[in-house]
Amino acid sequence: MSRLTGLLARVPSAPPVLVRRLAIANLVAQIGIGVTGSVVRVTGSGLGCSTWPQCEPGSMVPVSHAEIAPLHMWIEFGNRLLGILVVLAAGATLLGVLFTRPRRRRLTALALAMPLGVVAQAVIGGITVLAGLVWWTVMLHFLASMVLVWFSVLLVDATTEADGPVTRTVPAAGRWLVAVSTVVLAALLVAGTLVTAAGPHGGDPETPRLDIGIPLLAQLHADLLFGYLGTLIGLGFLLHATGAPAALVRRFRLLVVIVLAQGLLGGVQYALGVPELLVSLHVLGAGLVAAAAAGVWAATATRPPAAAPVPDGSAATADRPLAGATDRS
Repeated sequence: MSRLTGLLARVPSAPPVLVRRLAIANLVAQIGIGVTGSVVRVTGSGLGCSTWPQCEPGSMVPVSHAEIAPLHMWIEFGNRLLGILVVLAAGATLLGVLFTRPRRRRLTALALAMPLGVVAQAVIGGITVLAGLVWWTVMLHFLASMVLVWFSVLLVDATTEADGPVTRTVPAAGRWLVAVSTVVLAALLVAGTLVTAAGPHGGDPETPRLDIGIPLLAQLHADLLFGYLGTLIGLGFLLHATGAPAALVRRFRLLVVIVLAQGLLGGVQYALGVPELLVSLHVLGAGLVAAAAAGVWAATATRPPAAAPVPDGSAATADRPLAGATDRS
């Protein structure tokens, strides 16, 4: 074991720019797999593979049979293949972080959460298929994706930060308001999944739907959207009054733009009877909202810049920033 530890210690540190790019690729993959999952759902391909982890009993790939259209088989199978890319992105990010010198505890924990989260998602996906796409399993599948998107953003930020003391960029009232807005956003996402659960796109024509009126659930979803916008308005006034850092303000403005666009898209989608394309775009919008909100959360606190690695594998002092590091925004 000591020999292995010594060998690993002599491995050159992973370039900081590479680690950051891997973390960004992981973030893109986490958002993307949610969108491809929505394509499976709106095309009715959720049971294109009838079992899990195999596609069909005795076969990892689709097997032609009369009960399922070939297109549905390959859409579901394609989504499973894309899941492998998510695994690779999460695994590559973790490896890059493990070979970062000096080792950073927070960065390592966030990177480790990615493959663990992907494994959890695979289990939830398997339960979803084996349960016949029952609505509450689909809800869990989507919400777990949003949690992984959130932590992926924190991971991207952590690639340029050390494990030093935290400096708050907003007063306590601002941190509480961000926390409240996050709770409202979580409720908003849950309400959105309930609308989907009662709607026409269940992933398979035979899947039972949530037996609650769609207009009632859509109204709840809209009310929570207005509530979330209300928290953002309050946060905007607070950031202006307290002279918040420019990086935080930029992230906040981006969040507001994305939320407004997502709200407009949701309204159009509902008015047009939830066409398939707009459903998938709305899922993409949900991932972007979660990412932007996580960016605002992360920017309410800063840490010292990560030390730059030096040729002998040790680290420079904390006042030497990462080569190529840019503003956290």
